[in-house]
Parts: sequence; C-alpha cells; structure tokens
Amino acid sequence: MRRFETIERGTQGARTASVRATTSRRGLARLAAALCAALPAIALAQVKIGLVLSLTGPAASLGIPARDTTTLLPKQIGGQSVEYIVLDDASDTTQAVQDTKKLISENHVDAIIGSSITPNSLAMIDVVADGETPMISLASSAKIIEPVDAKRHWVFKTPQTDAMMASAIAAHASTHGVKTIAFIGQADALGETFYTEVAKFAQLHHIDVVASERFNRTDPSVTGQVLKILATHPDAVVVGAAGTPAALPPKTLRERGYKGLIYHNHGVGNNDFLRVCGADCNGTFLPASPVLVAAQLPADHPAKRLALDYIARFEALRGPGSVSAFGSYTWDAGMLLSNAVPIALKVAAPGTPEFRGALRDALEATRGLSDTNGVVNMSATDHLGLDQRARVMVEIKNAKWVYQPH
Repeated sequence: MRRFETIERGTQGARTASVRATTSRRGLARLAAALCAALPAIALAQVKIGLVLSLTGPAASLGIPARDTTTLLPKQIGGQSVEYIVLDDASDTTQAVQDTKKLISENHVDAIIGSSITPNSLAMIDVVADGETPMISLASSAKIIEPVDAKRHWVFKTPQTDAMMASAIAAHASTHGVKTIAFIGQADALGETFYTEVAKFAQLHHIDVVASERFNRTDPSVTGQVLKILATHPDAVVVGAAGTPAALPPKTLRERGYKGLIYHNHGVGNNDFLRVCGADCNGTFLPASPVLVAAQLPADHPAKRLALDYIARFEALRGPGSVSAFGSYTWDAGMLLSNAVPIALKVAAPGTPEFRGALRDALEATRGLSDTNGVVNMSATDHLGLDQRARVMVEIKNAKWVYQPH
C-alpha cells in the first residue's frame, strides 16, 4: 500500500510538474507574442516635426523658400521615419500661436521649426515651453534665444542674430567714413530689436544716430518717414525690415534723391526682394548669409561646400537662381535635427516627453557641426552657436548679390 501511495504521489507530482511546465511555456509564448507585436510598433515609431511658416501675408517671401526646402529634408533619421507637418501662420502672431498649440496638442510633434519672422517666434516661446517641445526658430532677433531662461531653455535658432549683423554694418560704415546714420525699421519686434543693436554698435564706432523712424509691413508709403530722415542729412541709412516690404524705404530714399549709403537687415536675402526693389537697390549693402554668395566665397570658408550642396539641391527643385537665405535656415534646422535625433533615440521613443527632453538636450550639446551658414557650437547659454564666420558683407549690383571680402 505504501509502495502504491508512493508511486501515486510520484505520478501526481510528475503530472503537476508537467502542467506547470506547459503553463510556463504558454505564458512565455504569450509574452513572446506580445513582445513581437510590440517590436514593430517601436521600430516604426515616427518622428514628427511641425513647421510654422509664413506662407501668406507680408512675410510670404521668407516662408515659401522654407516650405520648399522642407521637401528636401530627410524622410528617415536614425532608422526612424520622419513626418513633416507644415502650417501657415499667415505672417500673423495670433495664428502662429494657434498653429503651435495645434502641432503640440493635436499632432503631438517632437519638435517645431519656425516661425519665419521674429514677432511670431517670440509669441511661440510660451507655448513650446509649456508643451516642453524643442523649437528651432527661423527668425533673426537674439531675443528669441537670449537670455536662455526657463522658457528659452526649449528654444533654438539658425539665422544669424541681429547683433551679429548690426555689428557688421557699423564696422563697414566706419571704414567708409560714416559719422551719422538714420534708422527706419518695421514697427514690430524685428524693427525694435534691430534698432537697439544698430544704435549700440554705432556708438562703439563713434557714429551718431540722428533719426529713428518706423513703418508697418502693410504700409503703402513711407514718404513721411523718409522726409524726416532726409532733414537730418545722414551719411548712411539703415533699414531694419524683412522680405519685400523692406524694399519700400530704399526705393523712397532714391526717389527723393538720397545719395548716401544704404544698409539692409539680413531679412532681405532673397530674389523677391531684389525683384521688388529693382535698380533702386543697386549700390546698397547688407550683412548676409554665406549662402547668398557661396560660389564667390574663398575655398577655405567653412560654409562654402555645404552651401553649394544645398544650392544644387534647391535649384534642382525650384530652378536656377531660386535659392535664398531663408531656405538655408530651414535646411540647417534639418541638419541640427539629423544630428540630435539619433542621440535622443537612445533615451526614449518618439512621441514621448522623455524623447522631447532628450532631443532638446542633444540640440544644446551640438558641437562642431558644419552647416550652410558656418560651424555650430551650442551651449547652455548659446542656442545659436554661430560665430562671425557666419556672416559676410554683400553689395547689390545689377540685381545680384556680390561678395565684399573686406
């Protein structure tokens, strides 16, 4: 009997072990199936990049080259597919804010590129900071990224700052014997911040600012402002404006017989501006992106090779002579993301707060990255990372950009 009980207990134990083993195998199989089902989803996780661009309105000549450049940006980064979602802010600050909110709350983007202009970019800062989503602005003002506080912690930019360009204007004017300048700029954040920098660097070069006037992007005339400027007899006039509206002051100055030097903000770096300003802009100057005169740059300029590569790509898409600085700023934003996304992917999957945070950190850690405007070395206090090599002085001659080596 005891021997039978022992055999029975052994048999039951074997059955129990067998059942447990079977259950364990089934559990492992279910787990493996679940993992297999999850892995494709992880592998196919999509990086989403939103763009807020001024495709209509007064700043359309800035936004359209940016949109066209978007079609050239990589469709895959770090083994992940990339989706680009482009929204039009209509050159309007309120619309830019609405677009940004939509991209973050509805499209769940991992990063935002834009806006094309300074006022809109400044208005977007609160939204991207609240949404903890990195943003790369395509606008000029240093105020977009300076100082790097809790909100600007999330904000970067690719265009040269107004301070970099204003210092170039003041230095060029000084070497050409200018003692007095007048300023006329847009009645918005771009005009105000550029004036502040122009006045600061003019003082450093012992140049007096004798007049300061403003106009709106949609104004049909600036005759009143120009007459006030002419009454001060300035040696040079600086125009702080962007896009085709910036053609109105120099055209009016020439119509009124002004013979002094005229300088532009780098926000005019496209062919639409040349077309609208025409012969009235011949002999005027601007500090500009190296892209405008890439073929004329010295062979050792750090931006030349990449600028020429971008130009070839863009002109294959839009035709000869179609390139502008504003498209190049978008291309450079794409280069920044192409460098940063693979680093962030090591931390988290796209579409998560952890990925956005890692992406922001990777952007800030960018060092020694060459792009179409120079070499980027960012830091916790510098979210642009370009040095003086990223600007060149250009003269407009017969509706062409002509590099000025000195």
